[in-house]
Amino acid sequence: MERLHSSCPIQAIDLLVTSQEASTPTSILTSRPCSVKAAPQIITKQVLHQAHGPNPASLMQPIGTRSAICGGTTTVITFAPQSKADHSLLKVLEDTHAKAKNNCYTDYSFHLLVGNPTPLALSEFAALRAKGISSLKIYMTYEALQLRDNEILDVLLEARRQGITTMIHAENGDVLAWMTDQLEKKGLYSPKYHATSRPQLLETEATNRAITLSTLISTPILIVHVSSPTAAQHIRTAQTKGLPIYAETCPQYLFLTRHDLDKPGFEGAKCVCSPPPRDGPEDHDAIWLGLQNGTFTILSSDHCPFVYDDAESGKKSSITPTFPEGRFKYIPNGCPGIETRLPLVLNAERLSLCKFVEVTSTNAAKLYGLYPRKGALLPGISDADLVVWYPRGGMGEVAVRNEILHHNVDYTPFEGWKVGNWPRWTILRGEVVWDREGGGCVGGKGGRFVERGESEMGVRRDEKVEWDVAAF
Repeated sequence: MERLHSSCPIQAIDLLVTSQEASTPTSILTSRPCSVKAAPQIITKQVLHQAHGPNPASLMQPIGTRSAICGGTTTVITFAPQSKADHSLLKVLEDTHAKAKNNCYTDYSFHLLVGNPTPLALSEFAALRAKGISSLKIYMTYEALQLRDNEILDVLLEARRQGITTMIHAENGDVLAWMTDQLEKKGLYSPKYHATSRPQLLETEATNRAITLSTLISTPILIVHVSSPTAAQHIRTAQTKGLPIYAETCPQYLFLTRHDLDKPGFEGAKCVCSPPPRDGPEDHDAIWLGLQNGTFTILSSDHCPFVYDDAESGKKSSITPTFPEGRFKYIPNGCPGIETRLPLVLNAERLSLCKFVEVTSTNAAKLYGLYPRKGALLPGISDADLVVWYPRGGMGEVAVRNEILHHNVDYTPFEGWKVGNWPRWTILRGEVVWDREGGGCVGGKGGRFVERGESEMGVRRDEKVEWDVAAF
């Protein structure tokens, strides 16, 4: 394997990387992290084991992280999910470590998914920090995971004390369950009604409520996979007031629409995710604008694949003789996207290279306590994670086909999309692990767990005063 040492003397100058096979430039890199075209990539993922049962295409399977490497992602932060039956978070973390150890092509860490904030679980937040975990996720929807407002406040308060970043899936679960019931009373079951059951208003209300709860406790939050322009506007308004509200969006909200759920037969199930893709180009434009103007801190994949042609635990598990087009409320929510995230977004040419690297890499490293080990190119400090791209026009146009991807899923929601770039090389800790023209995935399961510190974007514990209810 080729090796690039992180101690190499890269200064604030441009570095020209040339192909070994030709004298023409393969890509231009710069050492400044905010403007590198070849940069570390960090991504998050949603796993709903509790809601949908075992997921054979999970990112914690080796092929999931192999797919990440092949798409230019060097570090993943996946979920360690606590169910309603689990009282401890530390046991969940231990079990997830066991699944990942010696099994990942990428470096990795975990978000603790809190589904049951018992007094024991809350008391373990400090121990999580000591074990290198500095983020968790909670849900305002999904019966198997949904927390009530008082439970959310319990989590936010203890997260504030321990310097943990809280991620929130913001949809009004009670109202969307009611909407689902109303649709079923009318005999409306097909995949397209998944989007109907989750209108933008439900995401907007929950987003506003999450901001309110965060403001009450005076602690930072990250609102994840935002799809709605009106929800984004609430986030923007909070940010302009100086509130520590951060936001994430994903490629499906830049490229897909609800019409992708309305395909013949059951095909629309391939694009069922939550929140659902929205109405059309105007919604896409608003989300792109949020990326451009800083409303969205990070651009992740929300990679949560389920095998389509699987009648037991995959997308087709909702099909029965009574419901030949499926029953949308039982379609496993989630789409594959970790390998296509960066090529799709770069190819769209809607972001400057500086902004592209910022939202796909540097901000994630800072937000999740990985910077400057990840998300930067600092001699002797950073891990020398790089992604090298082709120069404009240097690769030729390629259609995204599932057969060219490296995940363990039988479809991609972006089938047929044209891209004019793909990572030429992915380099993890100085080792070339993906060589598109020289063997493909040439790395092995050498991924390491990365301990994370406190977010650089939050309010640090030493700057806080103890929260006091009597102060209101």
